[in-house]
Amino acid sequence: VFPTQGAITQHWQSWCQKAAPSSLCKCLLCSSFHLSRVEFVKLAATYSTVNLGQGFPDFPPPDFLKEAFSRAVSGEKHTLHQYTRAFGHPPLVKILAQLFGKLLGRELDPMTNVMVTVGAYQALFCCFQAFIEEGDEVIIIEPFFDCYEPMVKMAGGTPVYIPLRPKAPKEGKLMSSADWQLDPAELASKFSEQTKAIVLNSPNNPLGKVFSRGELELIADLCVKHDALCISDEVYEWLVYDGKEHIRIASLPGMWDRTVIVGSAGKTFSITGWKVGWTVGPNRLLQHLRTVHQNSVYHCATAAQDAVAQGFQRELERYGKPDSYFVQLPRELQQKRDQLIQSLVAVGMKPIIPEGTYFLVADISEFKSEVPDVPDSDEPYDSRFAKWMVKNKGLAAIPLSAFYCGAHKDNYNSFIRFCFAKVRHTAGLHPSGLAVSTLHGTQGKNWGFFCTNKCSEGGEPAGGHKLNSWC
Repeated sequence: VFPTQGAITQHWQSWCQKAAPSSLCKCLLCSSFHLSRVEFVKLAATYSTVNLGQGFPDFPPPDFLKEAFSRAVSGEKHTLHQYTRAFGHPPLVKILAQLFGKLLGRELDPMTNVMVTVGAYQALFCCFQAFIEEGDEVIIIEPFFDCYEPMVKMAGGTPVYIPLRPKAPKEGKLMSSADWQLDPAELASKFSEQTKAIVLNSPNNPLGKVFSRGELELIADLCVKHDALCISDEVYEWLVYDGKEHIRIASLPGMWDRTVIVGSAGKTFSITGWKVGWTVGPNRLLQHLRTVHQNSVYHCATAAQDAVAQGFQRELERYGKPDSYFVQLPRELQQKRDQLIQSLVAVGMKPIIPEGTYFLVADISEFKSEVPDVPDSDEPYDSRFAKWMVKNKGLAAIPLSAFYCGAHKDNYNSFIRFCFAKVRHTAGLHPSGLAVSTLHGTQGKNWGFFCTNKCSEGGEPAGGHKLNSWC
């Protein structure tokens, strides 16, 4: 019905103003990222042969976790099919308190310092609903995960945006996510008497940036100075590469009492569909989250919580050892990251090497001669490029501009985000597959690498280089 994303947005904005000019309507129905996400999911399903857009693994979770879930649902413990404690299954909150107590260097009470949620998404919802009121300002670091902005607005708050600004890498080097940094003076200027909280996402989706100790200390000092809360989204805490260290801001001086940590079993154990998340923090903050949780979803799936508790028990016993899943998963994902980097360089993109997460952002500036910009268009260039790519090359990705507020989208519209937590589409990539085929109309850019593994589904060996017809 609508020819462009802009037309969809304009339609909803008009409807909202006429029918229901509430903050709920304006922030949810008119969220440009939610509209673009739905649009790109549909495009990927229609055209994509290789979907590196959506952010979840296409490989199975570890066997020990699947076995734990099987025991929970098929065993003799029938209580696991019924309600458990509303704020978290006792075995799960106890093991989370043990683990995070070890990581934070403090003793945690499982009943007051931990709350289990329906995924990290609901944990974030509880935070914004519990803490943010009309007139409160919330600082959001760009690029940001899509739900922060509408959730702040839904609670009546005002988002205040500050971008990570890229610095040019050394000559001949690829840019790293570490090269995207906050300007200290600019960050300080965003804090005011109305500042209630800052949202920190480290490792960051979509960029893959892992904030350094110095960067976290800068944020912590400003939070203490202005008596602001920190909502710390750390769902990718175990997915860090190249020897980087994930530092929890709650461990810094003055920050435990003002920080809520948000975590995710989905990202930790590759089980995004189980929807088990949690918050960790001081009781003075979590008591308000419990009120929101109790009066919204009330309860999380018991069997899934029980299985996740068993998974954490295993990992705590193997903490730091080679057979720990927390050691094995990032090692495997780093290999996939490096393979995708090679492949993107081969087709003329400039990947930004992520320090964490399973996302990678690439600069597509070199393609503007082949996919020209459209003057005066209300759609960012990266959005149109991503549509062109999925329709013409069968490769799905997400435009980076979708992770920025409306005023800043055009400043960062030459990048797209890939997800490399994929077995079928990245495990088979190999440099020898890069010179297989050059597509007509792409001026030497070679897209053949994306199907070296897919071709095995047509009867060729996984290492073979016969391309499917779409190549």
